[in-house]
Amino acid sequence: MSYTLYLGDYTYSSWSLRGWLFFEKFGIPRREVRIDFSTDQSVAAQLAALCPPARTVPTAVAEDGAILSDSLSIAEELASRHPEAGLWPASPLARATARNLTSEMHSGFTALRGDCPMNLATAYRDTNPSEAVLADLARLEEIWTHARATCGTESPWLCESYSIADAFYAPVAARLAGYDLPMGETSRAYVAAHLADPAFRRWRAMGIAMKEYLPWYAKEYPTTDWPGPAPLEAKPVDGTEAENDACPYSGKEITHVLELDGRRFGFCNAFCRDKTLADPSAWPAFMALLD
Repeated sequence: MSYTLYLGDYTYSSWSLRGWLFFEKFGIPRREVRIDFSTDQSVAAQLAALCPPARTVPTAVAEDGAILSDSLSIAEELASRHPEAGLWPASPLARATARNLTSEMHSGFTALRGDCPMNLATAYRDTNPSEAVLADLARLEEIWTHARATCGTESPWLCESYSIADAFYAPVAARLAGYDLPMGETSRAYVAAHLADPAFRRWRAMGIAMKEYLPWYAKEYPTTDWPGPAPLEAKPVDGTEAENDACPYSGKEITHVLELDGRRFGFCNAFCRDKTLADPSAWPAFMALLD
């Protein structure tokens, strides 16, 4: 079963991040189509021309014609169609806990989501969260602590191994980190796990490579460094001379090159190079070249 996955901006579209993680984390093949948030044409109008009756991102279209235009419906249908992928935890207790967490995220935390829109390109400090946001943060600490205790998990994730619930809370983790919000012990460790997750870092790196900027999401707080792992230092260089003979992602001929630790590596286009520049160690195919 293959899919076409319609997504919004990498930097700002929190629901698109969730939908992408369902496929990326569980190895489900898809063709990706980006919907441009920066144009005058609305997301609904763009999707109406591509896969009616969908109006929101993410939307997944299966090869049998099924159109899934809600993150929860995408998650549940992928879990049904790909039981071997393990999108939900295996044990009944952990699975029930994960489903409950996911449902609360899908319908709740409106203060946090409204006051702190996801922005993976910018980190803020001194954000002075409202009482409503502080209440959302307290609720997150409560339910995340309960989930980990209930499931007895020793992994960084909420309910045994990584599941749909963790994909749903990935943009929440980005908000807590990106707005330097107060966190308890459980929240701090859980947020750090998301920031270090290679899939999350790949998504963020693609937004950096695209140089996405939507001014209506900007906030008037002092900015600071992104709180995730510091990327390896690399730089773009001219020419096509490189150690590798083909792009590590596409296998196509080299047109763009970066330099890291005095070594040159080539890619088939500027985007492949620039997403790697943004966070080299997030990309296993590139790290295989480096090693």
